Amino acid sequence: MCIRDRENVPRGKVEQAQFVSKSVFPGTVRDYWIYVPQQYDASSPACLMVFQDGGGYVNLKGHSRVPTVFDNLIHKKEMPVTIGVFLNPGVIPPTVEGGKPRKNRSFEYDTLTDQYARFLMKEFLPMVEAEYNISQNPDHRATCGISSGGICAFTVAWERPDQFHKVISYVGSFTNIRGGHVYPSLIRKSEKKPLKVFLQDGENDLDNLHGSWPLANQRMASALEFSGYEYKFVFGDGGHNGRHGGAILPDALRWLWSDVKVE
Repeated sequence: MCIRDRENVPRGKVEQAQFVSKSVFPGTVRDYWIYVPQQYDASSPACLMVFQDGGGYVNLKGHSRVPTVFDNLIHKKEMPVTIGVFLNPGVIPPTVEGGKPRKNRSFEYDTLTDQYARFLMKEFLPMVEAEYNISQNPDHRATCGISSGGICAFTVAWERPDQFHKVISYVGSFTNIRGGHVYPSLIRKSEKKPLKVFLQDGENDLDNLHGSWPLANQRMASALEFSGYEYKFVFGDGGHNGRHGGAILPDALRWLWSDVKVE
């Protein structure tokens, strides 16, 4: 599917800045972008969608071109007015001149704790909510990510279903990088949570010392089915990249937001 700009579609604005964590991931620095649709009205709470590895999603020449997709779907009333938050993983700046920053991505994304969710809820999102009127209804709040960002998106909703009910994962790393392979068992043995989950993967995804990504995502889908979750799993022949997920993102978003009334 070709995702393209359409004539007569109101365009949202995107602003970029940097954020320094002071408590949850102290000293880490990350780029972030905020997308605000032209239809946003401060008198009405907007929905929220948080993207991990946000630079890849907000890039208008990237795998998903989310601002364009949001513009088109919001204009057609196929998804609600939604503010997009695009966060890159943190890096630790070098301490010596000419040094390279240390990446904090795997620690933030692959760890099965509430730490990243706390970063969002306690540090980052209050800054966004101070500027924009964002719904506090978890049915109106979604997370999305690719690879380790995909398991991170799920972990945020799993740990904080009081805040986020909706998840999209591209080629999610539900493998044993930092214990993520346990999720299918946890889903089966835990009380059902009010989550709505969209998974995408392909038969040519990774297979390495951490596990098999195709098998891990199939196990996730099977566990969600067993436990009665509202979910959708799209399995193709692609590899470990965002091409397939990006191509089907409009349909994924239509499905994800189909239970939210659009005025």
